[in-house]
Amino acid sequence: MQTVSFQLYSARNFQPFAEVFRILGDAGYKEVEGYGALYASLDDAAIQQVKADLDKNGLTMPTAHFGLDMIEGEPDRVIEICRTLGIEAVYCPYLLPEHRPTDAAGWHAFGARLQKAGEPLRKAGLVFGWHNHDFEFFALPDGSVPQDHIFAGGPDLTWEADIAWVIRGGADPFAWIQKYGSRISAVHVKDIAPKGEATDEDGWSDVGHGTVAWGDLAKALAGTPAKHFIVEHDNPKDITRLATRSIATIKAF
Repeated sequence: MQTVSFQLYSARNFQPFAEVFRILGDAGYKEVEGYGALYASLDDAAIQQVKADLDKNGLTMPTAHFGLDMIEGEPDRVIEICRTLGIEAVYCPYLLPEHRPTDAAGWHAFGARLQKAGEPLRKAGLVFGWHNHDFEFFALPDGSVPQDHIFAGGPDLTWEADIAWVIRGGADPFAWIQKYGSRISAVHVKDIAPKGEATDEDGWSDVGHGTVAWGDLAKALAGTPAKHFIVEHDNPKDITRLATRSIATIKAF
C-alpha cells in the first residue's frame, strides 16, 4: 500500500479541484481516482485542464468511476476521457435502489449486463470492474447474496473492494477477500467511526482513526493482485485532515 490514491468524490464539497490537487500533492499522494461528475459533463478543453492540474501537482489518475448509463451509452467517450487523463481501470460504482433486482436471477442478469457493458473497454485495453457498497451483501429471500450472483454473471469483472461497505453490509471482509481475492484489482481504504461518533460525518472516520482492522486487512490484501489503494471518506468535514491522517496511517502498514 505504499502508493496511495485518493477518491475525489471525498473532496466534492471542497472544490476547486485545482486546490484539492495541491493539498493531496503536498500530503504525499501520487494518485487520485476520478468519479463521474468530475468529467462526465466537461468538454475536451476542460478535461485537458484537469490533466494539466494533475501534472502540476505530481498526480496521476490510473483509476476512475463512471456511471453505468455512460458506460453503456457512450463507451467511446469513456475511452476518450480515459486516454486523455491516463485512466487504466474503470469501475462502475453504484446502482440506485429502484433499479436493484430482488432475487438471485435478477442479480445474475445484472452481472451479465456489466459483463457486456465492459466489453468495449476491455477491448480498448482497460480494466473493468464493479465497486461495491453494502447492499450487495444483504441476504436475498433464498439466503444467497447479490455479490456472488454479480460475479457469476460477469466472469471477467474485476473487483474494486470497498472494505468498509462490506462491513456495513454485515459481512466478513476477510472471508470475501479469501473468496474473491483473485478478482481484486483495487481497494477503497476507508474507516468506520465507533458507534455513535462522527454522526456529522455519516459515521465515517479517517483511516486508522476508526474501528476497521486495517493492519490485518493490509496483510490479507497483500496476497491479491490489487494495485491501487484508494483513501475515501463519504462526508469529511476537513479535507486536509482526512488526507494527511489517512496517508500517514497507510504508510505505516
